[in-house]
Amino acid sequence: MPVKNRFAELLPEITAWRRDFHEHPELMFDVQRTAGKVAELLRDFGCDEVVEGIGRTGVVGLIRGRTDSAGRVIGLRADMDALPINEATGLDYASKTPGKMHACGHDGHTAMLLGAAKYLAETRNFDGTVALIFQPAEEGGGGGREMVQDGMLDRFGIQEVYGMHNMPGIPVGTFAIRTGAIMAAADQFDIVVTGKGGHAAKPHDCIDTTVVAAHIVVALQTIASRGVDPLKQVVVSVCTVATDSTAHNVIPQQVVMKGTVRTMDPKVQDYVEQRLSEIVMGTATALGASAVVQYKRGYPVTVNAVEPTGHAVKVAQEVAGQVDTDTAPLMGAEDFSFMLNERPGAYIFLGNGDTAMVHHPQYNFDDDAIPFGSSWYAGMAEARMPAA
Repeated sequence: MPVKNRFAELLPEITAWRRDFHEHPELMFDVQRTAGKVAELLRDFGCDEVVEGIGRTGVVGLIRGRTDSAGRVIGLRADMDALPINEATGLDYASKTPGKMHACGHDGHTAMLLGAAKYLAETRNFDGTVALIFQPAEEGGGGGREMVQDGMLDRFGIQEVYGMHNMPGIPVGTFAIRTGAIMAAADQFDIVVTGKGGHAAKPHDCIDTTVVAAHIVVALQTIASRGVDPLKQVVVSVCTVATDSTAHNVIPQQVVMKGTVRTMDPKVQDYVEQRLSEIVMGTATALGASAVVQYKRGYPVTVNAVEPTGHAVKVAQEVAGQVDTDTAPLMGAEDFSFMLNERPGAYIFLGNGDTAMVHHPQYNFDDDAIPFGSSWYAGMAEARMPAA
């Protein structure tokens, strides 16, 4: 199963879809144009069923194989949303909307799955049903969770789910994957420290919240350096610190801090949540201030199940030959994890070559990767549901 010849023929058409999506980026759940075009194309391909509005603005297309002897249903997922970034690529097809950009390659993911959909609708060389999942709001909105909570997996009888993401730094035409945790859980926290404000020349009459906040920032670093097994991955980052005064001579009454926690292990995640609050409250109390902590769990760990990962590797090897089967896990997060928590499956990286990293204003998806990605998507359906 090398790169399918049909995708070489379809490459100009798939590329045109991708560049159209790139020119018209949409954020979070507000992907009406993108989702509308996806649904229109799926119907044009002859999909047996196209359902819009799953998880608010998601789209699911069903393609039935030539036979259906065992009632198998395999889900293939792509994300559709862009990022709130001003594009700096200078491309002829750069974003036409200031402040919005496809800086993570979701335009490429959507186009590759559409390419696979067209091929699968033409050939139907499998025994079962393919569910094509086009998801909104991966970039912080939890669109994957919304589609799951909307009953998508049960409604369409999806038994396994597979997803893919492009990755700069990996050569085009190659894949990378690992069994187990491949991307981190992402939580966030808000800390409000309250003291006693006053004149900067009279600190003895104040409870200096800036000093308290500084101690808290430093103390939180001991979670990773002294509280967690060095062989476990954890990141605790305080990313913003804001006082309620911008004056040079005022000790602020209040300081607000915001940050993120990344973990690969649920037990470590539980520990960090508890320990972060203990450190914040204890440090504030020791220095005469008070503090409030709000801790919000976000995307869970993305975990590749053993057997499905083997299936994903086999298809990738047949498509590309070269697959890194022990790629390092990433501390970024991915809401495909919500689907993997409900069904066995796997998440694989597709090489995007020597480009700017995702989320960078000069990033661009490499269209040369399209035949490999579309072949993998289609190959997963054919391999997991071989024709009878």
